[in-house]
Amino acid sequence: MSMLIFNAKIYVERDRFEEALFVEKGLVVAVGQKEALVAQYGEPDELYDAQGRTIVPGFNDSHLHLMNKGVALAAVDLAGARSIEEVIERGRRYIQDNEIPPGTLVHGMGWNQDYFTDEQRLLTRFDLDRISTEHPIIFERTCIHIIACNTLALEKAGVTLETPVNPGGAIDRDERGLTGLLRENACVQVAYLLQNRSVEEKKRLIRRAMAHAAQYGITSVQTCDLYAQTWPSTLQAFDEVLTETPALRVYHQFNCLTPEEVRTFCEAGHRTGTGSDFNRIGPLKVFVDGSLGARTAALRKPYHDDATTQGILTLDEAQLDALLTAAQAYDCSMIAHAIGDEAVETVLKSFEKVVVNGQNEKRLGVVHVQITDEALLDRFARLGAVAYVQPIFLDYDIGIVTDRVGPELAATSYAFGTLRDKGVHVAFGTDSPVEDMNPFDNLYCAVTRQRKSGEPVGGFGPNERFDMMQAIDAYTLEGAYCEFEEKRKGRLLPGFVADLAVLDQDLFTIPAEAIRSTQVLATMVNGQWVYQR
Repeated sequence: MSMLIFNAKIYVERDRFEEALFVEKGLVVAVGQKEALVAQYGEPDELYDAQGRTIVPGFNDSHLHLMNKGVALAAVDLAGARSIEEVIERGRRYIQDNEIPPGTLVHGMGWNQDYFTDEQRLLTRFDLDRISTEHPIIFERTCIHIIACNTLALEKAGVTLETPVNPGGAIDRDERGLTGLLRENACVQVAYLLQNRSVEEKKRLIRRAMAHAAQYGITSVQTCDLYAQTWPSTLQAFDEVLTETPALRVYHQFNCLTPEEVRTFCEAGHRTGTGSDFNRIGPLKVFVDGSLGARTAALRKPYHDDATTQGILTLDEAQLDALLTAAQAYDCSMIAHAIGDEAVETVLKSFEKVVVNGQNEKRLGVVHVQITDEALLDRFARLGAVAYVQPIFLDYDIGIVTDRVGPELAATSYAFGTLRDKGVHVAFGTDSPVEDMNPFDNLYCAVTRQRKSGEPVGGFGPNERFDMMQAIDAYTLEGAYCEFEEKRKGRLLPGFVADLAVLDQDLFTIPAEAIRSTQVLATMVNGQWVYQR
């Protein structure tokens, strides 16, 4: 089936726009003027009048947790809660409105103590016990690096004062005993209570998240949902959903904690590049530290606002080396979550052992790469490491980064523009559900370096801004580069996949303050409309 999209402003590549696009068999055949395309290729089976709208390649979120976004859409929504009391009230209302029977796990996501106005502290089991003592409750902080449990959830998970703590984790306690807080690698000691889901339930969660993505013009995602203990059923769920409904291209970032887990996964036939066009295996994804908001990001010096901690390095250099060696033995790429400068340096040290003369053939990368100094940025560029960044994080982090790391280090952090200018491949993502998938909030933060409120005036590190074309490329073509697909995805050029989004505003001409109000009118994947407003 063929289609001609016309009367549009189609972004093709920097400083080039065309009026029409001819699609056949899921591919872009040609772009240009309507009359010329019809003369060359004949009358199409279908015409689509874009009515002067702007069309961009489909967005490619370079790092998120798709199934977990489905989980978040079904969980207690704690985002934006302004007090501990509001968290408690939302939990009670959720149980009441959904008639959750006693004994059933209650899961919430998105709380952030920095937004609390009553007591600016982390949640405890005593807070959650006020919601219910009959339901096990697990509330994940917005960063997903800290979990708060009520007493019953701790009991169900078998966590006591005598429980050994997973390396690279922490189970908090005070004079009353366990506080109910678990950090970093200790989170998995209760998180398994959340993961006992059937294939059918996982399919429902994936479909829900896919529909959410389509509304935002997202046509590709690089998702970290495959974990060592649960990946077989999760991968089966993705296989079945994407075979039934090929409406989103999925590239998996699989997580393993040990070389043995890497071997088990790869020897089951799963390696970078295997799979189908809509459901492929990508790189090994490892976590090297936590988050800045939780003060678990690993820093080389103590936190500026808490000298008692430097964060948590969840993998040391030797462990990271072993995981990288295991991945390379199976011809797999690897990317690493690293936020603090200590974590970023640890990752680069490992990469330096396998990257020769800056030829990063496996496209090894760092996810987040937030706290950096000039020397780290230079080192990053010399290695040709890929930067998977989330400009939307600036919305929250602008308010805390100077307090957390001090003004000098803050001034060279979130240096996405500097990385780009040094020749680094910089790909945009949201880390959803840490943030929503909304690409327009992400683009706004990238081009303004401001919070969603418009602060600070002039932007934080304004020299790190992207212009809109650079930002769109980082959200499309650079995402495709992460997947070794930059020659067939991320542009609207002949031979590329027909994945695109029709927008209600011209992102390239509207004032910055209007970017966030942009809406997607239609989303196409593989030449088929998967969403129309």
